Amino acid sequence: AFLFGIGMQLGGGCASGTLYAIGGGRTVMFVTLLFFIVGATIGAYHLPFWTEEMPAFEPYSLATSTGLGYGGAWLVSIILFGLIAWITLIIEKKRKAPKMAPVPSAKGWHRILRGSWPLFAAAIALALLNALTLMTRGTPWGITSAFALWGSKIAGAFGVDVASWGYWQGANAASLEASIFADSTTVLNFGVILGAFIASAAGGLFKFTQVTAGNFAASVIGGLLMGYGARLAFGCNIGAYFGGIASFSLHGYIWGVLALAGTFLALYLRPLFGLSVPKSNDSVC
Repeated sequence: AFLFGIGMQLGGGCASGTLYAIGGGRTVMFVTLLFFIVGATIGAYHLPFWTEEMPAFEPYSLATSTGLGYGGAWLVSIILFGLIAWITLIIEKKRKAPKMAPVPSAKGWHRILRGSWPLFAAAIALALLNALTLMTRGTPWGITSAFALWGSKIAGAFGVDVASWGYWQGANAASLEASIFADSTTVLNFGVILGAFIASAAGGLFKFTQVTAGNFAASVIGGLLMGYGARLAFGCNIGAYFGGIASFSLHGYIWGVLALAGTFLALYLRPLFGLSVPKSNDSVC
C-alpha cells in the first residue's frame, strides 16, 4: 500500500483513476496503464514468496472477530467516518483554504447529462453500484487483478510458463485459461473506460494531452509501483481499501494509512519529474 501511494502520485492516478483518465483522453495515462500491467504481472509472479514465506497475521474482521456483528461493525464504521470528517473540518477551518472551483450553474437534465454532479450524488451512486457488484459477482468491486491477468496472458503468448506460477494455481487457474471477457473484473474495467469516455465527450472535455519526458518517466515508475504494490496489498484503493472497509476487514484501514504515508512521501518526489504538487482540493484519482 505504501508503494501504491508513491506510485499513485507519480503515475497521475490510482487504478480507477488511470482507467478514467484514459477514457478522458489523457495520453500519458496509457503509459501508466502499460507499466501498471507490467508491475502487476511481476507482483503476481512474486506473490507466493510474500504470502507463503513471510510472517502473517490471521484475518481480522471488525464484524466477526470482535463480537460486534455486522450491525455493530457498520455502526462503529459510521461513527469512525463521522469523526474523521469532523476532524477534517476543524483542521480546514484553522487553515487558509484554497480557492475552490465555481459550482456548476447548469440545472436539470443538462447537469445530469453533462455534469458536474454533486459529491453526495456520486457517493450514493458508488455505494449502490458497489452493492450491486457484490450481489452480482459475489465479491466487492476490484480492478487490479485484471491487470495481472492481462499481463500474464501476454507473457504466456511470448512463451513464458505463467501457468506454473503459484499465483495461477488453484481457483485462479480457470481465469488464465478462459477469455479475458469471461473475467468480471476485466468487464468492469472496460466499463470504467467507456463510461469516462461518454461522460467526457458529453461534457465536451475529451482531448488528448501532451506527454513530456518528465511525466513519461514518472508514469513508468508510478505504474510499476502501483502494479506491484497492488498485488502485494491484494488490491488498490478500490479492491483493498474501499472494498476492504466495506467488508469490515482490518486490512482496508491498514491499507489506507500506509497509502497516505506513501502519498505524503511522493509529494516531495513529484517536483523531481517536473510535476506540480497538488493542492488540498485537487486529486490524482
